[in-house]
Amino acid sequence: MSPKPVSSSPRVLRRLVITVCPRELGMVVLPVDRGGRPRRLDAAAVARSLRDLVAARRLAGRVCVREGCAGGCGRAGPNVDVRVHLVARPGAKLDHVAIDWKTYVYSLASLDCVATILDENLSPAE
Repeated sequence: MSPKPVSSSPRVLRRLVITVCPRELGMVVLPVDRGGRPRRLDAAAVARSLRDLVAARRLAGRVCVREGCAGGCGRAGPNVDVRVHLVARPGAKLDHVAIDWKTYVYSLASLDCVATILDENLSPAE
């Protein structure tokens, strides 16, 4: 029996680097949290909402939200890119090799809420 890949082990903590492109115009209408009221969000509001969720969930050590190119230039956003890394073991240096990634280019409006970005990517795929 072969061992499970490291990235799919439920005991391995994931670290996210989420990039939101601030240059893409456009809006999405989504609640920030599941069950919340839908709001009109541009790229800046999506980034702010993600930062607020990270703070509320005390995930600052595992999730970084930054501005930068998320792909999908040329059409209305907002667009989001997520890179998944392993959390470094105590005393070990962080590595910057992604074990997984997902983009929400032109698909952000299909989510049930902004928090889904965190939920989908912090949990390993089964």
